[in-house]
Amino acid sequence: MSDMMTGGCQCRRIRYSVRIENDDAYLCHCKMCQHATGGVSIAFKSVKIADLTWEREPERYQSSPIAHRGFCRECGTPLTFEFLKPGERMDLTVGSFDDPCRFKPTSHCSPETWHADWLDTRGLTEHRLDENPATRDRWIEAIGKLPD
Repeated sequence: MSDMMTGGCQCRRIRYSVRIENDDAYLCHCKMCQHATGGVSIAFKSVKIADLTWEREPERYQSSPIAHRGFCRECGTPLTFEFLKPGERMDLTVGSFDDPCRFKPTSHCSPETWHADWLDTRGLTEHRLDENPATRDRWIEAIGKLPD
């Protein structure tokens, strides 16, 4: 299986296309990823660098002595994790794909720093966007509909 997929940042200034070999993805829980995203973890898809084409390259910052991260300077979307001394592969953020639903988490990275209470949230109360008047009404007023 080999499919071309597209993605990019929230404001669409940065776009990419990449050949995908499988549906495997992983969650990274390391402190660097937590700080870089402001979240408890981040979902990544490992891809071959040779299979990735950028319409516009992301900006990058060196986030540690061994890696840098790609992002959009306009909207702040985190896009990549790349070693400073690259091998054949790099990571794209799952959420930056136009259709990330096909990816399935197959492993955890850095479980020593994960937040266990956030791993299985299936039992939590759910609040749909269209049933939350404070947010729903603001979207309707701003763009006439709920976002995609």
